[in-house]
Amino acid sequence: MSELTRQQFFAAIAPTIVLIRQQGSPILPSVRLAQSLLETGGVLHAWNNLGGIKVGGGKLTPYWRGDAVTKGTWEFIGGQEVKEKAAFRAYRTLYHYYKDQDELFNNTRYAKVQEAKTAIEQAEQIRLAGYATDPNYSAKIMSLITKYNLGPFDSATVKFKPQSGFEKASIIPVMVDQLLYCAAYLEKGITYIPVRKISELYGAKVDWKSKQVYVNGELVETRLGGSTSFVKPRDVMSLLKIRLEWDNYAKVLFIN
Repeated sequence: MSELTRQQFFAAIAPTIVLIRQQGSPILPSVRLAQSLLETGGVLHAWNNLGGIKVGGGKLTPYWRGDAVTKGTWEFIGGQEVKEKAAFRAYRTLYHYYKDQDELFNNTRYAKVQEAKTAIEQAEQIRLAGYATDPNYSAKIMSLITKYNLGPFDSATVKFKPQSGFEKASIIPVMVDQLLYCAAYLEKGITYIPVRKISELYGAKVDWKSKQVYVNGELVETRLGGSTSFVKPRDVMSLLKIRLEWDNYAKVLFIN
């Protein structure tokens, strides 16, 4: 369990929320930030479920593979707040949780949530769709958005547009110690990561000579995306002494 200040909490989850919005998520970053705070009280647990998503029918998704925790929760039943125990989904990372939440929001039950254009409209549609039993759920979300000035996250986040040279690629997350480190490209089953990002993570020296890239003095094959040089992580595995893990379900690259 990690107890954080509000600023630390938002700083920890905002990069993942912004990335998923750039990937095309219908959920506004301000709503997602506020909802995460409301559901967790600003505490990040090891099971990474920031929205109280229960196991439900147990159907697996690319982002939830069956892990769960049982814990106490408050529900509004018959107008009364009642404490009970329930089984909640557990996720490997915050990215897996938010993507699984999007799987839920893609249900026709949440069609109006997807269509909402403003934070106040989206928060209310989440409540009306029955995401939570609290009758004041949307009002609480909006109160947190206002209190912590989360609105600018919506206008500052634009949908992902590939750099020249990677027009047909999709954007994926790169995780280090289960935390989002940077974004990479995925094209035809091959991952490309900014060479400076992966090299500097391990204290390697990067040099450019005559449009060629050297890492610790070794020439590496790169591909240009805009003005950034990208490398296949596997091409520098032995050079940097790193271990890679590919989550083929969620399309996430882990660097250990």
